[in-house]
Amino acid sequence: MSTEPTAARGEPTAAPGEPTVARARSDLDVLAARARALVRPGRRVVLGIAGMPGAGKSTLARALVTRLDRPGPDGSGEGGRTAYLPMDGFHLPQARLRALGRRDRMGAPDTFDAAGYAATLARVTGTDDAVTAPGFDRTIEEPVPEAVRIGPDARLVVTEGNYLLLPDGDWCRARSCMVQVWFVELAEDERLRRLLARHIAFGKSPSAAREWVERVDQPNALLVGAHAALADLRVPVEQLGLEIDAD
Repeated sequence: MSTEPTAARGEPTAAPGEPTVARARSDLDVLAARARALVRPGRRVVLGIAGMPGAGKSTLARALVTRLDRPGPDGSGEGGRTAYLPMDGFHLPQARLRALGRRDRMGAPDTFDAAGYAATLARVTGTDDAVTAPGFDRTIEEPVPEAVRIGPDARLVVTEGNYLLLPDGDWCRARSCMVQVWFVELAEDERLRRLLARHIAFGKSPSAAREWVERVDQPNALLVGAHAALADLRVPVEQLGLEIDAD
């Protein structure tokens, strides 16, 4: 399926010379229908959800999976045929980050196993067999081997992470496994508020949380935002009425 940007029904298209990236309506059912339409018989496909740190990527990804698995009014639903694969499990272990001198900027692109992520997505799309992947324990900030399982019945796999639209190296190889990538948007003041709250909830002092956001998260956010125009759809997550996690 083409990954050229498309506009949802009833949405304006971009003016000549502007990026033809649609902005989704404030209806999770509309987004779920768009996601369902990506699936084709005989192949497993991956939908990517990208966005800045704290924008609500995991919120949208989990909501889509839940909505697609839930029976509709006519009894239709995916019934376990949708799976969730977060990129967080591909953080490098802290011991490795310390050895590389990168622990103090954990979360930057080169603190992930991008090659492993790309290889896992290639397995997901290249087989109908079950695929396992690492998860991530945020309380200790460590990957957890084989914490994620994608069953053989899964037809649509929703993955999310900051760097799905980076155009080079293993990130580009990972992107090639995705049929589309959607970009989550959240008002900057709210994104920063939620990001700070997350750091504090997981043990940082308010001053340490602010320092980390300014020194680590914000440069990463600028990098992510610089490639937002490559997305197939831009989703203003606040309009969906979801309780947004600071992912």
